[in-house]
Amino acid sequence: MALPQPLPEALANSDRLVALVTDSIRAAGGWLPFSRYMELALYAPGLGYYSGGARKFGPGGDFITAPELTPLFGQALAAQVEQVMRLSAPRVVEAGAGTGLLAADVLLELERRGALPEEYAILELSGELRERQFDTLAEKAPHLASRVRWLDTLPERFSGVVVANEVLDVMPVHLVVSRPDGLYERGVALDGTGRFAWADSPVEGAVGAAAGALGLPVPEQGEYVTELNLAARAWVGEWAARLEAGGLLLVDYGYPRAEYYLPSRSSGTLLCYYRHHAHGDPFLWPGLNDITAFVDFTSVAEAAFDAGLDVQGYTSQAAFLFNCGILECLARRGPEESADYVRAARAVQRLTTPQEMGELFKVLALGRGLAEPLIGFSRGDRLHAL
Repeated sequence: MALPQPLPEALANSDRLVALVTDSIRAAGGWLPFSRYMELALYAPGLGYYSGGARKFGPGGDFITAPELTPLFGQALAAQVEQVMRLSAPRVVEAGAGTGLLAADVLLELERRGALPEEYAILELSGELRERQFDTLAEKAPHLASRVRWLDTLPERFSGVVVANEVLDVMPVHLVVSRPDGLYERGVALDGTGRFAWADSPVEGAVGAAAGALGLPVPEQGEYVTELNLAARAWVGEWAARLEAGGLLLVDYGYPRAEYYLPSRSSGTLLCYYRHHAHGDPFLWPGLNDITAFVDFTSVAEAAFDAGLDVQGYTSQAAFLFNCGILECLARRGPEESADYVRAARAVQRLTTPQEMGELFKVLALGRGLAEPLIGFSRGDRLHAL
């Protein structure tokens, strides 16, 4: 598959990141865990994919998320946000807010419902994305901009709703390899020409303990490669230590553990995205590609439970959006024969059909002190599958 060639300036930035990673490998004795490579490739200050200046979302970027497809996603999500705020506190934190479209859509729908939060905070690491979010909110909801502020770190204490749409999948993952002779962690080294190359080391420490507990398939020959997202577990644990009352709404693509580590999924779920092309080479143009892995939702739920949170619900994106009234939101778009309605209906179809995003994406709700069942999981809850 031929990928579009980056511009010279972008390639120069990638070369600087390559130099940084190369120095890091040498400083570490010749081997870096892939999780550290992925962290640098995505988040190295000024050079990483999410901390640099390249456009990432939308038709001109590398991928399109649900809020870019249609405001109906945010309008439906707002119904669940409203309920959790009512049961806790009128505050929202959105982690990794992308272009800011989801924030604008949620705020406008909450305003329509007479349920605006006192504050809508955005936790964003990328300076470029902060600027886009500010511009989006100034364009879409200028009268609500005063309710929005940006955070550099997680709040010390929080009550309300935490929203994270496609955040867990870009947290750095460890790569684990199961072979007949044991478990290994796959990392990054340098070959004889100084280029990045895969290199395996026996698992140890926290990675070894977590990998050993998974009961990974052991092939009779060859190898079984998969991901271990310890960062997502730690992130949920950090929120558990801070959340006094309220809930986390986590939307991402992934599986429960029983489906994640199937013998047939022997090459893992790691994928890279560049200009709407998916490929499997994380060493290609570091800093210019998104690097993602599917989410093991069982692992995230276990980490939350161990940290004292309640696992409130788990279901497909389709079931969640239907439960939250996305069809009612669609009906407000006007006559069914209108062009606006037809476009919106096609977007809803993409969000909810099993062949598109409806089944691949899941929603996991975690909470503390919520006194009633959440509406997003009223039908089709799959807690039993975790």
